[in-house]
Amino acid sequence: MVTAVPIDREILADNIAASVYAAVRAKAVSHAFLPGERLNEGELARELNVSRTPLREALYRLTTEGFLRNVAGKGFFFRNLDPKELFSLYELRTALEVAATQLAIERASDEQIHALAEVVREEGAGEACTQKELIAQDERFHTHLVALAGNLEMSRVLDNINARIQFVRWMDIGATTRKAAHHDHNKIVAVLARRDFDTCCALLKKHIERRQDEIVAAAHARVGQLYTERAARAQA
Repeated sequence: MVTAVPIDREILADNIAASVYAAVRAKAVSHAFLPGERLNEGELARELNVSRTPLREALYRLTTEGFLRNVAGKGFFFRNLDPKELFSLYELRTALEVAATQLAIERASDEQIHALAEVVREEGAGEACTQKELIAQDERFHTHLVALAGNLEMSRVLDNINARIQFVRWMDIGATTRKAAHHDHNKIVAVLARRDFDTCCALLKKHIERRQDEIVAAAHARVGQLYTERAARAQA
């Protein structure tokens, strides 16, 4: 006779909550919701085949992380496109990576820096790739760079920033921009290997920072794309 293994309901609930959070976060990052759009909780729960409880947990968590906003008595809304917020996120990213680089210079081994240089070399030598792949490559570089600081909280903050600015990054990337990005990465790693913080800091700032008007222009262009894509799906 086979003895039934008891189900740990708490673990099961945690797994469901984590799965729902990941699914809704992916929708927020990819802009499956339009800026300022109110989320239909009932429809979203049916789509994900879950009850309202884990969905609510996910929505509240995403609200604290800056992806959604909760209006008392009205529900959850996708955040509006705020150019000032985007500019602030880029400033935060710059400050975070500069601080992480200082720690990396103090803590990272030569082998760890060499491993990052190899990643940059391999990606730069690869075939032409899509815009999505280029963004992923750039995020991987900066994720590895911050990881060299040996500070998990810095890495977590960078992950949140990347997710929140991803939809406005590199709107019209081309071969020249791709070469420039890999050139910047190579220069940053080379200076990092020399433990030259001042030069590394200057290169990072130049590589990351965007003028506010450029961010605004990219943000507005992306909003136009989102509405066009939504209309095209509705007509299909």
